[in-house]
Amino acid sequence: MVNSDQPNDTPDDSKYRLGQDNVQVLGLDIHNPVFGISAVVIVLFVLLSLLFQESAGAFFGWLRPTMTNAFDWVLLSAANLFVLFSLLLIVTPLGSIRLGGKDAKADYSYAGWFAMLFAAGMGIGLMFFGVSEPLSHYGSSFGGTAMENGVRTDWAPLAGAAGDVEASRQLAMAASIFHWGLHPWAIYSVVALALAFFSYNRGLPLTLRSAFHPLLGDRVWGWPGHLIDILGVFATLFGLATSLGLGAEQALAGLNFLFGWEVNGTNKVLLIIGITIVALISVVAGLEAGVKRLSEINMVLAFGLLIFIFALGPTGFILSGMVENMGAYLKEIVPLSNPCGREDQNFMQGWTAFYWAWWISWAPFVGMFIARVSKGRTVREFVICVLIIPTIVSVLWMSTFGGAAIDQVISHGNEAISAAAQPVKLFEMVKAFPMTELLSLVGIILVIVFFVTSSDSGSLVIDGITAGGKIDAPVVQRVFWAIFEGLIAIALLLGGGLGALQAASVATGVPFTFVLLGMMVAIFVGLRQDYKRGQ
Repeated sequence: MVNSDQPNDTPDDSKYRLGQDNVQVLGLDIHNPVFGISAVVIVLFVLLSLLFQESAGAFFGWLRPTMTNAFDWVLLSAANLFVLFSLLLIVTPLGSIRLGGKDAKADYSYAGWFAMLFAAGMGIGLMFFGVSEPLSHYGSSFGGTAMENGVRTDWAPLAGAAGDVEASRQLAMAASIFHWGLHPWAIYSVVALALAFFSYNRGLPLTLRSAFHPLLGDRVWGWPGHLIDILGVFATLFGLATSLGLGAEQALAGLNFLFGWEVNGTNKVLLIIGITIVALISVVAGLEAGVKRLSEINMVLAFGLLIFIFALGPTGFILSGMVENMGAYLKEIVPLSNPCGREDQNFMQGWTAFYWAWWISWAPFVGMFIARVSKGRTVREFVICVLIIPTIVSVLWMSTFGGAAIDQVISHGNEAISAAAQPVKLFEMVKAFPMTELLSLVGIILVIVFFVTSSDSGSLVIDGITAGGKIDAPVVQRVFWAIFEGLIAIALLLGGGLGALQAASVATGVPFTFVLLGMMVAIFVGLRQDYKRGQ
Protein backbone atom coordinates (compact mmCIF):
# COMPACT_ATOMS: atom_id res chain seq x y z
CA MET A 1 0.00 0.00 0.00
CA VAL A 2 1.03 3.60 -0.55
CA ASN A 3 2.26 5.46 2.52
CA SER A 4 -0.34 8.01 3.68
CA ASP A 5 2.45 10.51 4.26
CA GLN A 6 3.52 10.20 0.65
CA PRO A 7 5.38 13.35 -0.47
CA ASN A 8 4.16 15.44 -3.37
CA ASP A 9 6.93 14.32 -5.72
CA THR A 10 5.62 10.76 -5.73
CA PRO A 11 3.67 9.94 -8.94
CA ASP A 12 -0.11 9.66 -8.53
CA ASP A 13 -0.85 7.20 -11.33
CA SER A 14 -1.58 3.99 -9.40
CA LYS A 15 -1.36 1.70 -12.41
CA TYR A 16 2.44 2.05 -12.36
CA ARG A 17 2.69 1.52 -8.63
CA LEU A 18 0.47 -1.54 -8.54
CA GLY A 19 1.36 -3.18 -11.87
CA GLN A 20 -2.21 -2.96 -13.15
CA ASP A 21 -0.89 -2.56 -16.70
CA ASN A 22 0.49 -6.10 -16.63
CA VAL A 23 -0.68 -8.71 -19.12
CA GLN A 24 -1.94 -12.15 -18.03
CA VAL A 25 -0.53 -14.90 -20.30
CA LEU A 26 -0.55 -18.62 -19.50
CA GLY A 27 -0.77 -17.91 -15.80
CA LEU A 28 2.09 -15.38 -15.91
CA ASP A 29 1.72 -11.78 -14.71
CA ILE A 30 3.87 -10.08 -17.36
CA HIS A 31 5.10 -6.52 -17.20
CA ASN A 32 5.85 -5.67 -20.82
CA PRO A 33 8.40 -5.30 -22.21
CA VAL A 34 10.65 -6.26 -19.26
CA PHE A 35 9.51 -9.87 -18.99
CA GLY A 36 9.36 -10.46 -22.75
CA ILE A 37 12.79 -9.08 -23.62
CA SER A 38 14.47 -10.65 -20.59
CA ALA A 39 12.92 -14.07 -21.18
CA VAL A 40 13.65 -14.16 -24.92
CA VAL A 41 17.29 -13.10 -24.50
CA ILE A 42 17.87 -15.59 -21.69
CA VAL A 43 16.28 -18.47 -23.61
CA LEU A 44 18.41 -17.67 -26.69
CA PHE A 45 21.54 -17.40 -24.54
CA VAL A 46 20.97 -20.82 -23.01
CA LEU A 47 20.23 -22.46 -26.39
CA LEU A 48 23.23 -20.92 -28.18
CA SER A 49 25.62 -21.69 -25.31
CA LEU A 50 24.53 -25.32 -25.24
CA LEU A 51 24.59 -25.72 -29.03
CA PHE A 52 27.99 -24.06 -29.55
CA GLN A 53 29.89 -24.98 -26.40
CA GLU A 54 33.37 -24.76 -27.88
CA SER A 55 32.79 -21.29 -29.37
CA ALA A 56 31.11 -20.15 -26.15
CA GLY A 57 34.10 -21.33 -24.11
CA ALA A 58 36.53 -19.40 -26.31
CA PHE A 59 34.37 -16.28 -26.14
CA PHE A 60 34.06 -16.36 -22.35
CA GLY A 61 37.79 -17.05 -22.01
CA TRP A 62 38.43 -13.81 -23.91
CA LEU A 63 35.66 -11.78 -22.27
CA ARG A 64 36.65 -11.77 -18.61
CA PRO A 65 40.26 -10.53 -18.84
CA THR A 66 39.26 -8.02 -21.51
CA MET A 67 36.54 -6.51 -19.33
CA THR A 68 38.55 -6.42 -16.10
CA ASN A 69 41.57 -4.93 -17.89
CA ALA A 70 39.48 -2.11 -19.38
CA PHE A 71 37.24 -1.34 -16.41
CA ASP A 72 39.23 -2.26 -13.30
CA TRP A 73 39.62 1.40 -12.28
CA VAL A 74 35.87 1.99 -12.71
CA LEU A 75 34.97 -0.95 -10.48
CA LEU A 76 37.47 -0.07 -7.74
CA SER A 77 36.58 3.63 -7.74
CA ALA A 78 32.85 2.95 -7.60
CA ALA A 79 33.20 0.44 -4.75
CA ASN A 80 35.21 3.00 -2.75
CA LEU A 81 32.44 5.57 -3.22
CA PHE A 82 29.83 3.08 -2.00
CA VAL A 83 31.79 2.45 1.21
CA LEU A 84 32.28 6.15 1.95
CA PHE A 85 28.64 6.93 1.20
CA SER A 86 27.38 4.13 3.48
CA LEU A 87 29.61 5.22 6.36
CA LEU A 88 28.41 8.83 5.96
CA LEU A 89 24.79 7.71 6.28
CA ILE A 90 25.59 6.19 9.67
CA VAL A 91 26.96 9.43 11.14
CA THR A 92 24.68 12.02 9.50
CA PRO A 93 21.14 12.99 10.59
CA LEU A 94 19.78 11.25 7.48
CA GLY A 95 20.36 7.98 9.33
CA SER A 96 17.41 8.69 11.64
CA ILE A 97 14.83 8.22 8.86
CA ARG A 98 12.85 5.02 9.30
CA LEU A 99 12.10 2.72 6.36
CA GLY A 100 8.32 2.67 6.10
CA GLY A 101 7.66 5.84 8.05
CA LYS A 102 7.94 6.95 11.66
CA ASP A 103 5.59 4.28 13.03
CA ALA A 104 6.79 1.32 10.94
CA LYS A 105 7.67 -1.89 12.81
CA ALA A 106 10.22 -4.51 11.78
CA ASP A 107 8.72 -7.62 10.21
CA TYR A 108 11.46 -9.97 11.43
CA SER A 109 13.50 -10.46 14.57
CA TYR A 110 17.21 -9.69 14.49
CA ALA A 111 18.00 -13.43 14.45
CA GLY A 112 15.75 -14.12 11.47
CA TRP A 113 16.92 -10.98 9.68
CA PHE A 114 20.63 -11.76 10.12
CA ALA A 115 20.07 -15.35 8.99
CA MET A 116 18.52 -14.21 5.73
CA LEU A 117 21.21 -11.53 5.19
CA PHE A 118 23.95 -14.13 5.66
CA ALA A 119 22.35 -16.83 3.52
CA ALA A 120 21.40 -14.53 0.65
CA GLY A 121 24.49 -12.31 0.70
CA MET A 122 27.43 -14.62 0.21
CA GLY A 123 26.86 -18.01 1.75
CA ILE A 124 28.09 -20.15 -1.16
CA GLY A 125 31.03 -17.80 -1.74
CA LEU A 126 32.29 -18.05 1.83
CA MET A 127 32.06 -21.83 1.68
CA PHE A 128 33.97 -21.91 -1.61
CA PHE A 129 36.63 -19.27 -0.90
CA GLY A 130 36.90 -19.42 2.91
CA VAL A 131 39.79 -21.88 2.70
CA SER A 132 40.96 -21.51 -0.89
CA GLU A 133 41.50 -17.74 -1.12
CA PRO A 134 43.73 -17.26 1.96
CA LEU A 135 45.76 -20.27 0.88
CA SER A 136 46.11 -18.90 -2.66
CA HIS A 137 47.41 -15.55 -1.44
CA TYR A 138 49.68 -17.14 1.15
CA GLY A 139 51.08 -19.59 -1.39
CA SER A 140 51.79 -16.85 -3.92
CA SER A 141 54.23 -15.19 -1.51
CA PHE A 142 56.25 -18.39 -1.41
CA GLY A 143 56.48 -18.95 -5.13
CA GLY A 144 53.16 -20.77 -5.30
CA THR A 145 50.87 -21.03 -8.28
CA ALA A 146 48.24 -18.37 -7.74
CA MET A 147 47.09 -18.29 -11.35
CA GLU A 148 44.06 -16.86 -13.13
CA ASN A 149 43.57 -17.04 -16.89
CA GLY A 150 47.20 -18.07 -17.32
CA VAL A 151 48.79 -15.17 -15.43
CA ARG A 152 50.03 -14.83 -11.86
CA THR A 153 47.74 -12.90 -9.54
CA ASP A 154 50.19 -11.90 -6.81
CA TRP A 155 49.49 -8.81 -4.77
CA ALA A 156 52.71 -6.72 -4.73
CA PRO A 157 53.15 -6.66 -0.89
CA LEU A 158 52.90 -10.46 -0.86
CA ALA A 159 55.87 -10.69 -3.19
CA GLY A 160 57.73 -8.33 -0.87
CA ALA A 161 56.96 -10.61 2.08
CA ALA A 162 58.32 -13.72 0.36
CA GLY A 163 59.88 -16.02 2.92
CA ASP A 164 58.47 -14.14 5.93
CA VAL A 165 55.86 -16.52 7.32
CA GLU A 166 54.06 -14.12 9.66
CA ALA A 167 54.02 -11.19 7.23
CA SER A 168 52.77 -13.45 4.44
CA ARG A 169 50.00 -14.84 6.64
CA GLN A 170 48.75 -11.42 7.70
CA LEU A 171 48.90 -10.01 4.19
CA ALA A 172 47.12 -13.06 2.76
CA MET A 173 44.34 -12.70 5.33
CA ALA A 174 44.09 -8.94 4.78
CA ALA A 175 43.67 -9.46 1.03
CA SER A 176 41.04 -12.16 1.59
CA ILE A 177 39.01 -10.16 4.11
CA PHE A 178 39.20 -7.13 1.83
CA HIS A 179 37.25 -9.04 -0.81
CA TRP A 180 34.56 -10.10 1.69
CA GLY A 181 34.38 -7.08 3.99
CA LEU A 182 33.13 -3.51 3.76
CA HIS A 183 33.22 -3.09 -0.02
CA PRO A 184 30.84 -5.90 -1.07
CA TRP A 185 28.39 -5.13 1.70
CA ALA A 186 28.45 -1.43 0.83
CA ILE A 187 27.48 -2.42 -2.73
CA TYR A 188 24.52 -4.43 -1.37
CA SER A 189 23.64 -1.65 1.06
CA VAL A 190 23.25 0.97 -1.68
CA VAL A 191 20.85 -1.14 -3.75
CA ALA A 192 18.89 -2.44 -0.77
CA LEU A 193 18.49 1.00 0.77
CA ALA A 194 17.38 2.55 -2.52
CA LEU A 195 14.75 -0.11 -3.07
CA ALA A 196 13.49 -0.11 0.52
CA PHE A 197 13.30 3.68 0.84
CA PHE A 198 11.51 4.39 -2.42
CA SER A 199 9.13 1.48 -1.91
CA TYR A 200 8.25 1.87 1.77
CA ASN A 201 8.58 5.63 2.13
CA ARG A 202 7.44 6.79 -1.31
CA GLY A 203 4.93 4.07 -2.20
CA LEU A 204 6.70 3.12 -5.44
CA PRO A 205 7.00 -0.45 -6.79
CA LEU A 206 9.70 -2.61 -5.26
CA THR A 207 11.71 -2.62 -8.47
CA LEU A 208 14.97 -1.07 -9.60
CA ARG A 209 13.54 1.73 -11.73
CA SER A 210 11.76 3.22 -8.71
CA ALA A 211 15.06 4.39 -7.24
CA PHE A 212 15.54 6.74 -10.19
CA HIS A 213 12.31 8.68 -9.81
CA PRO A 214 14.08 11.66 -8.14
CA LEU A 215 16.43 11.84 -11.13
CA LEU A 216 14.22 10.84 -14.08
CA GLY A 217 10.72 11.70 -12.88
CA ASP A 218 7.88 9.85 -14.56
CA ARG A 219 10.22 8.80 -17.37
CA VAL A 220 11.10 5.82 -15.15
CA TRP A 221 7.79 4.28 -16.26
CA GLY A 222 8.93 4.38 -19.89
CA TRP A 223 11.93 2.98 -21.75
CA PRO A 224 14.60 4.39 -19.39
CA GLY A 225 12.97 2.40 -16.60
CA HIS A 226 12.48 -0.67 -18.79
CA LEU A 227 16.20 -0.70 -19.62
CA ILE A 228 17.19 -0.36 -15.94
CA ASP A 229 14.97 -3.30 -14.96
CA ILE A 230 16.09 -5.46 -17.90
CA LEU A 231 19.74 -4.86 -17.05
CA GLY A 232 18.92 -5.74 -13.45
CA VAL A 233 17.38 -9.05 -14.56
CA PHE A 234 20.48 -9.96 -16.59
CA ALA A 235 22.84 -8.95 -13.79
CA THR A 236 20.88 -10.96 -11.25
CA LEU A 237 20.64 -14.07 -13.40
CA PHE A 238 24.32 -14.17 -14.33
CA GLY A 239 25.51 -13.20 -10.85
CA LEU A 240 23.41 -16.01 -9.43
CA ALA A 241 24.61 -18.43 -12.10
CA THR A 242 28.20 -17.79 -11.01
CA SER A 243 27.36 -18.61 -7.41
CA LEU A 244 25.28 -21.64 -8.33
CA GLY A 245 28.08 -22.92 -10.57
CA LEU A 246 30.61 -22.51 -7.77
CA GLY A 247 28.23 -24.31 -5.43
CA ALA A 248 27.80 -27.20 -7.85
CA GLU A 249 31.58 -27.49 -8.32
CA GLN A 250 32.18 -27.62 -4.56
CA ALA A 251 29.25 -29.90 -3.74
CA LEU A 252 30.40 -32.40 -6.38
CA ALA A 253 33.97 -32.15 -5.10
CA GLY A 254 32.66 -33.03 -1.65
CA LEU A 255 30.60 -35.93 -2.97
CA ASN A 256 33.70 -37.17 -4.78
CA PHE A 257 35.68 -36.85 -1.53
CA LEU A 258 33.09 -38.76 0.49
CA PHE A 259 31.53 -41.23 -1.94
CA GLY A 260 33.82 -41.26 -4.97
CA TRP A 261 31.35 -39.59 -7.33
CA GLU A 262 33.13 -38.79 -10.54
CA VAL A 263 33.69 -35.09 -11.20
CA ASN A 264 32.50 -34.61 -14.77
CA GLY A 265 30.11 -32.48 -16.77
CA THR A 266 27.25 -34.99 -16.58
CA ASN A 267 27.31 -35.17 -12.80
CA LYS A 268 27.53 -31.37 -12.51
CA VAL A 269 24.43 -31.06 -14.67
CA LEU A 270 22.58 -33.73 -12.70
CA LEU A 271 23.52 -32.05 -9.43
CA ILE A 272 22.31 -28.64 -10.60
CA ILE A 273 19.05 -30.20 -11.82
CA GLY A 274 18.52 -32.00 -8.51
CA ILE A 275 19.19 -28.93 -6.40
CA THR A 276 17.04 -26.76 -8.68
CA ILE A 277 14.15 -29.16 -8.05
CA VAL A 278 14.63 -28.68 -4.30
CA ALA A 279 14.72 -24.92 -4.89
CA LEU A 280 11.43 -25.15 -6.78
CA ILE A 281 9.83 -26.81 -3.75
CA SER A 282 11.09 -23.95 -1.61
CA VAL A 283 9.77 -21.41 -4.15
CA VAL A 284 6.31 -22.93 -3.96
CA ALA A 285 6.46 -22.91 -0.14
CA GLY A 286 6.97 -19.13 -0.14
CA LEU A 287 9.24 -16.66 1.68
CA GLU A 288 8.22 -17.44 5.25
CA ALA A 289 8.09 -21.23 5.00
CA GLY A 290 10.83 -21.56 2.37
CA VAL A 291 13.69 -19.08 2.36
CA LYS A 292 13.39 -17.96 5.99
CA ARG A 293 13.30 -21.48 7.42
CA LEU A 294 16.12 -22.77 5.20
CA SER A 295 18.20 -19.67 6.02
CA GLU A 296 17.82 -20.25 9.75
CA ILE A 297 18.78 -23.92 9.36
CA ASN A 298 21.86 -22.95 7.38
CA MET A 299 22.78 -20.29 9.92
CA VAL A 300 22.83 -22.92 12.67
CA LEU A 301 24.83 -25.38 10.54
CA ALA A 302 27.32 -22.76 9.36
CA PHE A 303 28.09 -21.41 12.82
CA GLY A 304 28.12 -24.95 14.22
CA LEU A 305 30.82 -25.84 11.68
CA LEU A 306 32.71 -22.63 12.45
CA ILE A 307 32.63 -23.30 16.22
CA PHE A 308 33.78 -26.89 15.68
CA ILE A 309 36.77 -25.84 13.55
CA PHE A 310 37.58 -23.09 16.05
CA ALA A 311 37.36 -25.37 19.09
CA LEU A 312 39.20 -28.42 17.72
CA GLY A 313 41.62 -26.61 15.43
CA PRO A 314 44.55 -24.40 16.35
CA THR A 315 42.35 -22.30 18.66
CA GLY A 316 45.11 -20.02 19.93
CA PHE A 317 46.41 -19.44 16.41
CA ILE A 318 42.91 -18.62 15.14
CA LEU A 319 42.02 -16.40 18.11
CA SER A 320 45.16 -14.30 17.94
CA GLY A 321 44.83 -14.25 14.18
CA MET A 322 41.37 -12.66 14.33
CA VAL A 323 42.70 -9.54 16.01
CA GLU A 324 45.81 -9.43 13.84
CA ASN A 325 43.81 -10.06 10.67
CA MET A 326 41.39 -7.25 11.44
CA GLY A 327 44.34 -4.94 12.10
CA ALA A 328 46.05 -6.01 8.87
CA TYR A 329 42.81 -5.49 6.94
CA LEU A 330 42.33 -1.96 8.29
CA LYS A 331 45.99 -1.16 7.63
CA GLU A 332 45.93 -2.44 4.04
CA ILE A 333 42.43 -1.37 2.99
CA VAL A 334 43.64 1.90 1.44
CA PRO A 335 46.41 0.45 -0.76
CA LEU A 336 44.14 -2.46 -1.71
CA SER A 337 41.40 0.00 -2.69
CA ASN A 338 43.70 2.20 -4.77
CA PRO A 339 42.62 2.08 -8.44
CA CYS A 340 45.63 3.93 -9.89
CA GLY A 341 49.34 3.25 -10.39
CA ARG A 342 49.25 -0.31 -9.08
CA GLU A 343 52.24 -2.61 -9.59
CA ASP A 344 50.05 -5.66 -9.10
CA GLN A 345 47.73 -5.35 -12.08
CA ASN A 346 47.20 -9.09 -12.23
CA PHE A 347 45.97 -9.21 -8.64
CA MET A 348 43.81 -6.13 -9.06
CA GLN A 349 42.18 -7.51 -12.21
CA GLY A 350 42.28 -11.25 -11.47
CA TRP A 351 40.87 -10.96 -7.97
CA THR A 352 39.56 -7.54 -6.95
CA ALA A 353 37.98 -6.32 -10.21
CA PHE A 354 36.31 -9.71 -10.69
CA TYR A 355 34.98 -9.72 -7.14
CA TRP A 356 33.57 -6.20 -7.38
CA ALA A 357 31.88 -7.00 -10.70
CA TRP A 358 30.47 -10.19 -9.18
CA TRP A 359 29.12 -8.39 -6.13
CA ILE A 360 27.63 -5.67 -8.34
CA SER A 361 25.94 -8.25 -10.55
CA TRP A 362 24.60 -9.87 -7.37
CA ALA A 363 23.44 -6.52 -6.00
CA PRO A 364 19.94 -6.43 -7.58
CA PHE A 365 19.24 -9.89 -6.16
CA VAL A 366 20.73 -9.38 -2.69
CA GLY A 367 19.65 -5.75 -2.48
CA MET A 368 16.03 -6.44 -3.35
CA PHE A 369 15.89 -9.42 -1.04
CA ILE A 370 17.36 -7.38 1.84
CA ALA A 371 14.90 -4.57 1.07
CA ARG A 372 11.95 -6.96 1.28
CA VAL A 373 12.89 -8.10 4.78
CA SER A 374 14.09 -4.75 6.21
CA LYS A 375 10.97 -2.63 6.62
CA GLY A 376 10.82 -0.84 9.96
CA ARG A 377 14.56 -0.33 10.42
CA THR A 378 16.07 3.14 10.57
CA VAL A 379 18.57 4.00 7.84
CA ARG A 380 21.34 4.05 10.47
CA GLU A 381 20.32 0.66 11.91
CA PHE A 382 19.96 -0.74 8.41
CA VAL A 383 23.42 0.37 7.23
CA ILE A 384 25.17 -0.72 10.44
CA CYS A 385 23.58 -4.15 10.30
CA VAL A 386 24.05 -4.63 6.54
CA LEU A 387 27.59 -3.18 6.42
CA ILE A 388 29.41 -3.62 9.72
CA ILE A 389 28.05 -6.85 11.19
CA PRO A 390 28.50 -9.00 8.04
CA THR A 391 32.06 -7.64 7.74
CA ILE A 392 32.80 -8.85 11.26
CA VAL A 393 31.28 -12.23 10.41
CA SER A 394 33.51 -12.41 7.32
CA VAL A 395 36.57 -11.70 9.48
CA LEU A 396 35.57 -14.51 11.86
CA TRP A 397 34.89 -16.92 9.01
CA MET A 398 38.07 -16.20 7.05
CA SER A 399 40.21 -16.20 10.20
CA THR A 400 38.80 -19.55 11.32
CA PHE A 401 38.78 -21.48 8.06
CA GLY A 402 41.64 -19.71 6.29
CA GLY A 403 43.65 -19.53 9.51
CA ALA A 404 43.22 -23.24 10.23
CA ALA A 405 44.25 -24.10 6.66
CA ILE A 406 47.36 -21.89 6.72
CA ASP A 407 48.34 -23.36 10.09
CA GLN A 408 48.22 -26.83 8.54
CA VAL A 409 50.71 -25.64 5.93
CA ILE A 410 52.96 -23.77 8.38
CA SER A 411 52.96 -26.16 11.33
CA HIS A 412 52.33 -29.52 9.70
CA GLY A 413 53.69 -29.15 6.18
CA ASN A 414 50.36 -30.09 4.60
CA GLU A 415 51.22 -29.76 0.92
CA ALA A 416 48.12 -31.65 -0.23
CA ILE A 417 45.84 -28.80 0.81
CA SER A 418 47.98 -26.28 -1.08
CA ALA A 419 48.03 -28.41 -4.22
CA ALA A 420 44.31 -29.23 -4.18
CA ALA A 421 41.93 -27.57 -6.61
CA GLN A 422 39.87 -24.70 -5.19
CA PRO A 423 36.61 -26.64 -4.72
CA VAL A 424 38.47 -29.41 -2.85
CA LYS A 425 40.51 -27.34 -0.37
CA LEU A 426 37.77 -27.23 2.29
CA PHE A 427 37.49 -31.03 2.30
CA GLU A 428 41.27 -31.45 2.36
CA MET A 429 41.40 -29.21 5.41
CA VAL A 430 38.84 -31.18 7.43
CA LYS A 431 40.91 -34.36 6.95
CA ALA A 432 42.98 -33.17 9.91
CA PHE A 433 39.91 -33.01 12.19
CA PRO A 434 37.95 -35.70 14.02
CA MET A 435 34.74 -36.87 12.33
CA THR A 436 36.07 -35.93 8.90
CA GLU A 437 33.18 -37.58 7.08
CA LEU A 438 30.57 -35.82 9.20
CA LEU A 439 32.25 -32.42 8.73
CA SER A 440 32.47 -32.99 5.00
CA LEU A 441 28.80 -33.96 4.89
CA VAL A 442 27.85 -30.80 6.81
CA GLY A 443 29.93 -28.78 4.33
CA ILE A 444 28.11 -30.37 1.38
CA ILE A 445 24.71 -29.75 3.00
CA LEU A 446 25.64 -26.11 3.63
CA VAL A 447 26.63 -25.59 0.01
CA ILE A 448 23.44 -27.24 -1.24
CA VAL A 449 21.14 -25.30 1.09
CA PHE A 450 22.93 -22.05 0.24
CA PHE A 451 22.35 -23.02 -3.39
CA VAL A 452 18.65 -23.53 -2.70
CA THR A 453 18.17 -20.28 -0.77
CA SER A 454 20.08 -18.32 -3.41
CA SER A 455 18.00 -19.78 -6.24
CA ASP A 456 14.78 -19.34 -4.30
CA SER A 457 15.54 -15.75 -3.30
CA GLY A 458 16.80 -14.93 -6.78
CA SER A 459 13.64 -16.15 -8.48
CA LEU A 460 11.59 -14.11 -6.02
CA VAL A 461 13.57 -10.99 -6.92
CA ILE A 462 13.54 -11.49 -10.69
CA ASP A 463 9.86 -12.27 -10.47
CA GLY A 464 9.28 -8.91 -8.79
CA ILE A 465 11.26 -7.00 -11.42
CA THR A 466 9.56 -8.67 -14.38
CA ALA A 467 6.10 -8.25 -12.81
CA GLY A 468 6.49 -4.49 -12.49
CA GLY A 469 7.27 -4.53 -8.77
CA LYS A 470 4.37 -6.71 -7.66
CA ILE A 471 5.15 -8.93 -4.68
CA ASP A 472 2.22 -11.29 -5.18
CA ALA A 473 2.86 -12.45 -8.75
CA PRO A 474 1.83 -16.04 -9.59
CA VAL A 475 4.01 -18.84 -8.24
CA VAL A 476 4.37 -20.29 -11.76
CA GLN A 477 6.30 -17.14 -12.69
CA ARG A 478 8.86 -17.72 -9.91
CA VAL A 479 9.10 -21.34 -11.01
CA PHE A 480 9.95 -20.18 -14.55
CA TRP A 481 12.86 -18.05 -13.32
CA ALA A 482 14.13 -20.67 -10.87
CA ILE A 483 14.34 -23.19 -13.73
CA PHE A 484 16.24 -20.78 -15.96
CA GLU A 485 18.68 -19.88 -13.17
CA GLY A 486 19.68 -23.53 -13.15
CA LEU A 487 19.78 -23.71 -16.95
CA ILE A 488 22.09 -20.69 -17.19
CA ALA A 489 24.46 -22.24 -14.66
CA ILE A 490 24.47 -25.47 -16.70
CA ALA A 491 25.05 -23.61 -19.98
CA LEU A 492 27.96 -21.62 -18.57
CA LEU A 493 29.61 -24.61 -16.89
CA LEU A 494 29.42 -26.66 -20.09
CA GLY A 495 30.47 -23.69 -22.21
CA GLY A 496 33.65 -22.78 -20.37
CA GLY A 497 33.52 -23.89 -16.73
CA LEU A 498 34.27 -21.49 -13.88
CA GLY A 499 35.93 -19.04 -16.27
CA ALA A 500 32.68 -18.69 -18.20
CA LEU A 501 30.71 -18.17 -14.99
CA GLN A 502 33.08 -15.43 -13.89
CA ALA A 503 33.08 -13.79 -17.32
CA ALA A 504 29.29 -13.59 -17.29
CA SER A 505 29.35 -11.86 -13.91
CA VAL A 506 31.91 -9.31 -15.09
CA ALA A 507 30.03 -8.64 -18.35
CA THR A 508 26.83 -7.76 -16.47
CA GLY A 509 28.49 -6.21 -13.42
CA VAL A 510 30.42 -3.52 -15.30
CA PRO A 511 27.41 -1.78 -16.93
CA PHE A 512 25.35 -2.18 -13.78
CA THR A 513 28.03 -0.24 -11.88
CA PHE A 514 26.71 2.95 -13.45
CA VAL A 515 23.18 2.07 -12.35
CA LEU A 516 24.42 1.78 -8.75
CA LEU A 517 26.18 5.14 -8.96
CA GLY A 518 22.89 6.69 -10.05
CA MET A 519 21.10 4.95 -7.17
CA MET A 520 23.57 6.44 -4.70
CA VAL A 521 22.75 9.97 -5.90
CA ALA A 522 19.01 9.22 -5.81
CA ILE A 523 19.21 7.93 -2.23
CA PHE A 524 20.86 11.13 -1.07
CA VAL A 525 18.29 13.29 -2.86
CA GLY A 526 15.36 11.27 -1.51
CA LEU A 527 16.60 11.08 2.09
CA ARG A 528 17.39 14.79 2.10
CA GLN A 529 13.87 15.61 0.89
CA ASP A 530 12.29 13.48 3.62
CA TYR A 531 14.59 14.85 6.31
CA LYS A 532 13.59 18.41 5.41
CA ARG A 533 9.91 17.40 5.66
CA GLY A 534 10.58 15.95 9.11
CA GLN A 535 9.77 12.41 8.07
